Amino acid sequence: MLGASLPNTRYLLADKAYDADHWRDYLKSQRILPVIPNKSNRKQPHPFNKARYKGRNVIERMFGRLKDFRRIATRYDKNAENFLAALCLAALICYWI
Repeated sequence: MLGASLPNTRYLLADKAYDADHWRDYLKSQRILPVIPNKSNRKQPHPFNKARYKGRNVIERMFGRLKDFRRIATRYDKNAENFLAALCLAALICYWI
């Protein structure tokens, strides 16, 4: 199941596409607090931490910036070690230099 592959996680930030009761119940059974905004057609809205959800865009921008590198976006490197090395170089160029 998904929980076996997740590291110790306290919160899961997701967009409205993941606003489903079965998904929220599963996360709560794994002791993960869902930070998911409600869809507009939800009859019984769930509370969520809006301040924590705003931090999600930082992650989205990071992935967008890494995908500017064609080698990362198209995954030229089929070997996992080579791909990780290319990813590390791209992150170094983006965020350190």
